[in-house]
Amino acid sequence: MMRTWQITTVTDAARARISLARMAAAYGVPTVERTRLAAALSAHLRQCLTKGGTWRLTMDLAGSPAEEGLLHVVVTPSPEACAAGEPLWEVTVPCPETAEAAEDGTVADDTAALSEALLGADEDTAVVLDKLTEQEDLVSFHREELHQTNQGVLALHAELDAAGRAQREAFAAERSARNEAESARRRLTFLADASAVLTASLNHEEIVRRLPDLLVPEYASSVDVWLFDHEEDKHRSAPHPAAAVVAARTGRPQYAADHPGNLPGVEDQPPSALDPGRPLLCVPLPTRRAPLGVLTLSPPGGRWDPDDAVMLIELTRRASIAIDNARRFEHNRDIAETLQRALLTDLPVTPGLSLAARYLPATHGLNIGGDWYDAFPQRDGGLITVIGDVTGHGLHAAVMMSQLRTALRAYAVDGDSPGRLLTRLHRFLHHLQPDLYATAVIARFHPDEPTLTWAAAGHPPPVLRLPDGTVRTLDAKPGAMLGIPLTQEIADHTEQLEPGSTLALYTDGLVERRAQGIDPGIERLASALGGFRSAELDADLEGSADRLLHPLLSDSERDDDVCLLLCHVQGGIGS
Repeated sequence: MMRTWQITTVTDAARARISLARMAAAYGVPTVERTRLAAALSAHLRQCLTKGGTWRLTMDLAGSPAEEGLLHVVVTPSPEACAAGEPLWEVTVPCPETAEAAEDGTVADDTAALSEALLGADEDTAVVLDKLTEQEDLVSFHREELHQTNQGVLALHAELDAAGRAQREAFAAERSARNEAESARRRLTFLADASAVLTASLNHEEIVRRLPDLLVPEYASSVDVWLFDHEEDKHRSAPHPAAAVVAARTGRPQYAADHPGNLPGVEDQPPSALDPGRPLLCVPLPTRRAPLGVLTLSPPGGRWDPDDAVMLIELTRRASIAIDNARRFEHNRDIAETLQRALLTDLPVTPGLSLAARYLPATHGLNIGGDWYDAFPQRDGGLITVIGDVTGHGLHAAVMMSQLRTALRAYAVDGDSPGRLLTRLHRFLHHLQPDLYATAVIARFHPDEPTLTWAAAGHPPPVLRLPDGTVRTLDAKPGAMLGIPLTQEIADHTEQLEPGSTLALYTDGLVERRAQGIDPGIERLASALGGFRSAELDADLEGSADRLLHPLLSDSERDDDVCLLLCHVQGGIGS
């Protein structure tokens, strides 16, 4: 079905618009689409009227009753407009109703009908406005709902962000605590290891040498140890930094730099005039009486961590204790060695018998003060030689050794035999020092007798070299150690001597090694003594003593005193 209108005036345009709206309504075009179609057509027709001429509006309904139709609207320009190149205007809308159900929609050619038609057109506008209001309300509702949703999302984001920050802070706190714990563990481990290194030595100079090796470069870039050798050294400033002098005088740690140290327990001082650009930590080496000196350190970086400084102060305290103990040990060791040497006898000159003795203190440790040798004549012309070892070491052992030596000389005045002398020494020591023991060998020579009389109490056996170079160990049954809680009578033993025989008396420090025991050492001594020629022993017993010691002691450090007494029979005895 097709309808055509000629549009020349506004009234033509109004009738055509109203007719189109009615026919669209009749064809079932929805109100909103119908209103949109009428408004678009009105706007285009207004433009057409402005251009003038006659315009043709054509409405064509395409489709069959069995399917949805299409309302096709075309506005054809006037001949003048066509000549000017004006294009067609067309629009198509779907029509749910069939053509048979549609009305004509023609508007009568009078003012009343036109007015009524225009008023009817407003009803479509009202419906559209109602639809628009509904849409606006719906949009407002959705906008509010979206706003609420956005607020919820923002709140959720804020909560998630807060939770994330809290989690990151927890992780950071945990990481910081773990790092602090690891640093504390590292410091404690270093402090324990360094303390073990410092206390392992009893040489104060060695302890001082070890300090820089322990601290550089991890905890310090340089280390200087200032020890007070004399009382006046504490008050001498040059060439030590002023902060070190203050630390020495006050006994408190000092920090010298161009910035505050903020180190716990440490006082700040101006930078050192000797090196203003280098921060210095000056820590006194404390003892119960007065500081031993001052430890001065410079940091490995720009400054120290406060916890590292606390650890360094504690390490300095421990180093001071180690140095003080080492100095006390060295002092006691020197006293013991001095007393030991002062009490060792100048060997007597005896016709027909050469004597050579050696005493060597231990090279390390306080293992001195217990070994001794002695030789002295008796009233009948005999010669007593003795070598012994008091258990324990140090000054106490040296004093006890001197008492045994004095007691032995007193007992020997009566002319007792070696076994009897050792028995009396055993009783004396047990009565005087029940907790102290000793070992000893006594050998008696007499110029009128070719016989050696000897006795031993818990001591390594004498070694006898015969003139032909044969060596024997005099290991006849000895007595027990002197001073043990046991009643004993120590027996004498005799041995025939020939000119050229040599007897070696010694202490266990000469032959005993921790890894081997004493027997291999005695065999080495016997082998070394057998290697000498009789003429060599006759000519130079002193030199022979030195040559005998060298191979026996050169293989290890001496961790005990060594005593050796060589008795060489010349042609005068037994002839």
